Amino acid sequence: MKNSEPDDVLGAHSRRTFLKSLGTAAVTAATAQVRSVAAELEKVNAEKILGPGPVPVTLRVNGQALSLNLEPRVTLLDALRNYSSLTGAKEGCDRAACGACTVLLDGQPIYSCQKLALEAQGHDITTVEGLAQDGKLTKVQQAFIAHDALQCGYCTPGFIMSVTALLKWNPRPTAEEIKHACAGNLCRCGTQPHILQAALEAAGVKVQSKTEVLHA
Repeated sequence: MKNSEPDDVLGAHSRRTFLKSLGTAAVTAATAQVRSVAAELEKVNAEKILGPGPVPVTLRVNGQALSLNLEPRVTLLDALRNYSSLTGAKEGCDRAACGACTVLLDGQPIYSCQKLALEAQGHDITTVEGLAQDGKLTKVQQAFIAHDALQCGYCTPGFIMSVTALLKWNPRPTAEEIKHACAGNLCRCGTQPHILQAALEAAGVKVQSKTEVLHA
C-alpha cells in the first residue's frame, strides 16, 4: 500500500533526503579537490625556471659578497676557480675522492666539486685564502710550514681546511681523531706523517720530527 504522507513528514532520513545530501557532499568534495589541484598548478607555474643560460648568483666568500653570473650547472669549485680569483681550492678528482677542493661551508668541510654554486647561496663560505688575517698565518698554516707538511703542495689547501675545521670543534684532538678528520683528503706525495705532526702542533701538542737514516 502506497504511503500517502509526504517525504518531509517521514523525517530527515528519507530516501530522497539521503540521496540529496549524498550528492551535495560529493559535489563539495570534488570542488575542493579541483581547487586544491588548481592551487598546486598555480604554485608550480609561478616558480621561476633557472637556466640553461647564466643567472645571477651571490656567494658570501671569506666574509665578502661575490656576485657572479653562472649557469645553474656550475659547481662551487668551478665558480671559485674560474669565475673569481680564488684558486686555493684545487680540482683533483672532481668526484669527491681526493679532498683537494675542500672548503668550509658554515664551518663544515665540504667537497666544493660536489656542491652547486646555486646551492651555496645564503651560506658562509671560507677558502684557504680567507684564513690568514692581515697577512698573519693561522696556527695551522704555520705548523704546516714548520713541519714541511707538503711536497708538491696541490693537496695542502684541502688538508689545511680539514684540520682547521677539526680544531674549531675539537681544540685538542688525538692522533686518531686527526686521521679520521683527514680521511677524505689524499696526499699523493706521501707527506701524511708530517701533516699529522703539523696538526698536533697546531693543537698545542709538542711533537718532534723523527728522521730515519737508511743505510745501503
